[in-house]
Amino acid sequence: MSTSKLRILPALLLTGVISVGACATAQPPVAAASASEAALPTSEISREEVLAAQQAWGAALVQIATDNEKGGFDAAKATAEKVLDSAYGYNLGPVLFKPTLTTAPQTFRTTRDGALAYFVGGDTNFPADKGFALNDWRKFETENAAIFIDGDVAMSMGKVRLTDQEGNVTEVDKTWGYKRDPQGNLRIVLHHSSLPYTAD
Repeated sequence: MSTSKLRILPALLLTGVISVGACATAQPPVAAASASEAALPTSEISREEVLAAQQAWGAALVQIATDNEKGGFDAAKATAEKVLDSAYGYNLGPVLFKPTLTTAPQTFRTTRDGALAYFVGGDTNFPADKGFALNDWRKFETENAAIFIDGDVAMSMGKVRLTDQEGNVTEVDKTWGYKRDPQGNLRIVLHHSSLPYTAD
């Protein structure tokens, strides 16, 4: 029987950002298998893991903003890089990332460099990016419409509300897709964000 637990990444202990993973309990062997195959997590992603991953993403966004305020651009960029490396699946392949405020021809950010530019700016290859995460975010909350889980893949869709230091609230429609990596961590492999539709 498999059990799930939250795995805190040592590199992000100071940021309060967590990555979610799972491990399987030992079972009697039924067939010959390599050590690497035996170590692979087999448990289904849980709803609790998805909710924890959402909260970790929000905490990371707030941390990047506060690091920018206290330590400047370099501190914010270093935190953003840690978040991308621990929470997103760029190590697995292209990530289906469509940020809220991007336009053609750079609407989609399937590479780590493109995602980093969106979060903190400062990349001449993405001149329109000013650093979404550098806004003075102070609070994050989610309102899920639904969560879909199928084995080692999960998806969520709903509202995300971000509050800045002056109390202004920005609401976006957000979809995340997660996949468990070979080490048992949940990785964001789909991230679509857009402003709610308003009729003229």
